Amino acid sequence: MSGLQPVRGTRDLIGEECRRFRYIARTAAEILALYGFQEIETPLLESSAVFLRTLGETSDVVSKQMYVFTDRGGDEVTLRPEGTAGVARAFISEGLGQHLPLKLFYSGPMFRYERPQKGRYRQFQQFGVELLGVDNVQADIEVISAASRVLRTLKVDHLTQLQINTIGDTESREAYRQSLVAYLRGHVDRLSEDSRTRLEKNPLRILDSKDEGDRAVLKDAPLFSNFLNEASRAFFAELQEGLTRLGISYVVDPMLVRGLDYYCHTVFEFTTNAIGSQNAVIAGGRYDGLIKSMGGPHTPGVGWAAGTDRLALILPDLPALPKPVAIVPLGEAAERKALELADQLRAVGLVTDVGYSGNMSKRMKRADKLGARWAVILGDTELAKGVAQVKDLTQGTQEEVPLSNLTTRLR
Repeated sequence: MSGLQPVRGTRDLIGEECRRFRYIARTAAEILALYGFQEIETPLLESSAVFLRTLGETSDVVSKQMYVFTDRGGDEVTLRPEGTAGVARAFISEGLGQHLPLKLFYSGPMFRYERPQKGRYRQFQQFGVELLGVDNVQADIEVISAASRVLRTLKVDHLTQLQINTIGDTESREAYRQSLVAYLRGHVDRLSEDSRTRLEKNPLRILDSKDEGDRAVLKDAPLFSNFLNEASRAFFAELQEGLTRLGISYVVDPMLVRGLDYYCHTVFEFTTNAIGSQNAVIAGGRYDGLIKSMGGPHTPGVGWAAGTDRLALILPDLPALPKPVAIVPLGEAAERKALELADQLRAVGLVTDVGYSGNMSKRMKRADKLGARWAVILGDTELAKGVAQVKDLTQGTQEEVPLSNLTTRLR
């Protein structure tokens, strides 16, 4: 194949595939509106510092995956790799703290330099929610409920499983960190180079490692659950009780974590076995320290992000589009009248296509290709009589219909 092609890891969304993406985004927006979430749209470009502060310099996203460049003004900017950091930045820069509690949702493209595979692209679509200003577990339950309802409405909930865990409060995490570091130092020779670096700077990040050697070491690592204080245990118990009360099934996965310091308490993922190794379709958690780490006021938060590309892979077939009306004009006068008729039919909600060129046979083949329900045939004879020949392409029947009654007949 020669000529210009899409950049590796990007793709064109055309026709039915594009419709699936739009359906997911529209459905999510409608469901999230029921929960009181308002839409926010942040820039695709952010100062690189936004992500360095939030994702951490030792994270794979920052060290290996971000699209970073210096613009013509000499500023270092980054194509956004995820949505939460931009929302947090907007919270600070737009002075949104006076509106707490705040419920926001976003959608749009994100960018990461990753190895492309099924369900993973370098330009990918996400939508997500952020609930800011509420420090009790009811917020965690509500955002998980919203995610569950989106999946049910999309009719993919039977293909997914909710996994939850707790990483406790600051006191619990510090006790765990000390135990984890002591354990990992005894196995440092088996750790990957990245994890050896993280052991010094951010040891909890090692828990996110996908390296097989690291995963083998972590199998015998101390568990977070053994270091939770009473407050953290009570928070997690209340989360589970709330989910059960709402009829949301879940499993507790003690290995599910978030490695950054500003995460606390709840972490969760909705996963699927239907798309191979890229199995998380929604992932989120509580991040009470995020906004403060970016220079803003202490503001508790909890949220999640969903992968539209992955959801599109498991989405059931959408209802068929309405069958169009095909207008088949023959002659210049009929072509002029056809545009007028098409405008009238579209005004009452009928999908209408006008054949622009070719003989009768060619235009009728186009109508068949479109899957048209009706073909409206219009020539000089019909114009003179003020009628059109209307052919039912499903039944194969044909009738003469006055132009003045055409809209009513086709409706």
